[in-house]
Amino acid sequence: MTTLYSIVAVVLLATLCGGMYQVVRGPTAGDRMLAGQLFGTIAVAVLILIAEATGDSALVDVALVFALLAAVTVVAFVRRAWPEEDADEPHA
Repeated sequence: MTTLYSIVAVVLLATLCGGMYQVVRGPTAGDRMLAGQLFGTIAVAVLILIAEATGDSALVDVALVFALLAAVTVVAFVRRAWPEEDADEPHA
C-alpha cells in the first residue's frame, strides 16, 4: 500500500506543472489565484498521503495548517480584488 501512496503522490506533484503553466499564462489575477489554490490543495493531499505511507501523524497536522492558510489566502485575495461597495449607494 505504501507504493500506491507514493505513486499517487508523484502523480499529484506532476499536476503541479499544469498549475505552474496557468500561473505564468493566466490572463487574470483570478486565474492565477485559482492555480495557487491548486498548489495548496495538492500540498495538503501529498502531505496526507506521505503521512499515511510513513505513519507520521505530524504531517497530518501540517496539512491541516496548509488547508487553513489556503482558506485565509482566498479571503484576503477576494477582499483585495473586489473592494466593498459604498454603503450609501442603493442596491439594484
